[in-house]
Amino acid sequence: MLSYCVRSVLCTLKLPPCRETRALQPSRRHRSTSSSDDPHGVSGFMQLCVDRHYVSPGRTNTELFQCGKSCVYGPLGNELRRNLLEQWWHSVTRSSAQVFGINTLCRSEDTAADGRGKLGIVESSYLKHIIEKQDLSKEQLIQEIETLIQRSRSLRTDFLQGALEQFVPSLDLVNRKLPFGLAEFGPCFLPSGGSGCPAEVTRASLTWFCSPRTSSQWLDHWAQQRLKWWRKFALSPSDFSSIDVPAEELEEAKSRGVRIVYSFPWGREPLETLWSRGHTELLQTHKGVHSKLQCRDGRKSVPHVVSVTGNMDRGVMAFLSNSLQQLKKEDGKQTLLRRKVLKLHPVLAPVKVALDIGRGANMELRQVCEGLQQEFMEAKISAWPGYLETLPTSMEQLNAKYDEMGVLFAVVVSENTLESGLLQVRSRDTTIRETKHISEIKNFLSRYISAADKL
Repeated sequence: MLSYCVRSVLCTLKLPPCRETRALQPSRRHRSTSSSDDPHGVSGFMQLCVDRHYVSPGRTNTELFQCGKSCVYGPLGNELRRNLLEQWWHSVTRSSAQVFGINTLCRSEDTAADGRGKLGIVESSYLKHIIEKQDLSKEQLIQEIETLIQRSRSLRTDFLQGALEQFVPSLDLVNRKLPFGLAEFGPCFLPSGGSGCPAEVTRASLTWFCSPRTSSQWLDHWAQQRLKWWRKFALSPSDFSSIDVPAEELEEAKSRGVRIVYSFPWGREPLETLWSRGHTELLQTHKGVHSKLQCRDGRKSVPHVVSVTGNMDRGVMAFLSNSLQQLKKEDGKQTLLRRKVLKLHPVLAPVKVALDIGRGANMELRQVCEGLQQEFMEAKISAWPGYLETLPTSMEQLNAKYDEMGVLFAVVVSENTLESGLLQVRSRDTTIRETKHISEIKNFLSRYISAADKL
């Protein structure tokens, strides 16, 4: 039986401004679709994301994406997000021998009544059964619904609580020695912000446990590392920056915070937030029992917590925005041509190579493409099967399409390939066409991607 948020029965979808965004940008004027009210070209950018299979069409869906929430991604958008999460995971778990991956449940065993701001889930059939009772007064109906909600399990809004609960079981892995961290990524659920309609977001989280005397240094360390990581894949690294969280935004156990932000055309928005949290929440999670929480780092102490939480859906939008270039050039007839290119980093690009056929024996050329496609799949090089296209398209149109998709290289198999084994390979970034032997193309692509990853 399907379980889902109470909002699916009691409300219709309405997208409020994101809470974390309001802290940086008081207005969301970029939602307008008219050209006069859209000076930043957001509607054109969003249409490109839809046309090139990064985001599925639909106003509600694109608004979710703009707001940094999980949406229905197209095939290329899903692959881009997967690549981004994979790189995030590698950057965190391979940065230190003492970072371990965990996997906690989306649904907590705690009830939604245990704390303010938690999101409860109920089975729709139970809620419907209560609403349809004819013999209940208004007060009785409200009471039964409140009881049902209070008994419902809560959905996670972040990964912190799960990491705090896994702290004690993880101590044996490190022989109670600090520092160490627990990492996780997956779906979380955002509070509604007053609309009654929570939304889903893909988060990535590192919870770092360290001695009280080094917590401030560790916050600085992770802030530098995270900013360096975001800039690594950027076409314009200066668009990514870090800012200190103002003192008036500090809450409860948080003593200091840093945000990694991206400068969109409409203003700065947060990608990752880092907090120095002390040990209050850790003690609360484990009922204040100091003895089972004490660790060794020169002296016995209850560790302090530094948390890193990233919004990977907004990260996808940031890299798409950062990589988009609109280039101008004149052709031989002095006609001004405009060219849009998604210059995504080779590691993040969802499609590395497109395979097309030129003039010649169609059946034989297609068989060559199918062989190359299989070879690329085995080498884990994502390839776009352009040779399956049935509508007649010029090479100029194909190249424009692939540039907007962010495809690194376009390979054309022609009659010359059948005779000599030679291919035409066009680069997205330089537009230069080179001739390579069919036996070299796989190693060429692998070396290119590997070299870009090491920069």
